[in-house]
Amino acid sequence: MTASLKTLAPDTALTGIVGAINEVLGPAERPVGLHEPKFTERESALVLDCVKSNWVSSAGEYVNQFERTTAQVVGVKHAIAIVNGTAALHAALVLEGVEPGDEVIVPAITFVATANAVSHAGAIPHLVDSTWDTLGLDPVALDAHLATVAVRQGDDLINRETGRRIKAVLPVHIFGHPVDMDGVLAVAEKYGLIVIEDATESLGSVYQGRACGSIGHSAVLSFNGNKIVTTGGGGMILTNDDAFAARVRHVTTTAKLKHAWAFNHDEVGFNYRMPNLNAALGCAQMERLAGMIEAKRRLAARYSAAFQGLRGATVFQEVAGSESNYWLNLLILDRDLAHLRDDLLTKLHGEGIQARPLWTPMHHLPMYEKSPRSSLPVSEDMFARCINLPSSPFLVSPV
Repeated sequence: MTASLKTLAPDTALTGIVGAINEVLGPAERPVGLHEPKFTERESALVLDCVKSNWVSSAGEYVNQFERTTAQVVGVKHAIAIVNGTAALHAALVLEGVEPGDEVIVPAITFVATANAVSHAGAIPHLVDSTWDTLGLDPVALDAHLATVAVRQGDDLINRETGRRIKAVLPVHIFGHPVDMDGVLAVAEKYGLIVIEDATESLGSVYQGRACGSIGHSAVLSFNGNKIVTTGGGGMILTNDDAFAARVRHVTTTAKLKHAWAFNHDEVGFNYRMPNLNAALGCAQMERLAGMIEAKRRLAARYSAAFQGLRGATVFQEVAGSESNYWLNLLILDRDLAHLRDDLLTKLHGEGIQARPLWTPMHHLPMYEKSPRSSLPVSEDMFARCINLPSSPFLVSPV
């Protein structure tokens, strides 16, 4: 008979968890990184071709090709390549109409770039709780919170506690798991909020038959070094709105008016366009996207099987109706073991397994501790109990 958790000594429980992770990783060379890129001769060839062409800055055919390929993969009309994901979020917020002094709804559990981009726009992150169902923003909690703190004044939604306008909502597909976008869109429509989809972690993920990044009015991708597809540093703004896309392209290229030689600019713009050199790397990576996602899903299945019936922890699974890219696999400790999270991390790192806790919740950071927020019980619970496991696609097979 399997012993109940309460009869297991803490060291026994942690040893079982570490053993299950080692079983999945097998003979992988230590240390095992959390998520590492893998490059082939194809990446080298395209980057070298870019260097030989002398077109290494933001003008060049690889930028155009990377944009076309990404738009096709996500199923949107327009993809505009940006220097990094944070800059893409910043530009999208500004061009969607977020103004200094506005508030933007973001989940408390997210990478800091989500909140930082709001701050770069001169706005204030307004933190709302997540749901265990998807790991992302909870539309039920959001609706209940807005019903309490928000009031209509003409066309604006005003936070009655701060007097500021609440302008937009930034749902984040955490670790590649799609947010309940139908729920978020319904709440946004009810309160008149713009939806900007933070799809920085979810290239290749699908929500109810729709690719993540194709659902909000605009969306943002990241191609940082730890993403499934990397350009070293890079991002993308996605949209189906022709006029919005044209404005994004113009403003992120220093708002320069087309002319054979003159440098005329019609507004304050951003120098945010992705260099051709980075795009060349991305073009080669995109050729292997489907294989990398397939490998990552097999790795996720191995983690799930290894923890099946094991006491002390579970592995998060995609929800029905969604397909996750499983960018980062998530281990959830039972509540009785939450206090041993850092002990488990110490053991894993001691064995060369570079697991990590969740990002520090935004309201625990000094610059956001006074941000307006809902109650955040799920966010606190997630932070206490969750650990990301090594998730590189090549851990199961060459890709």
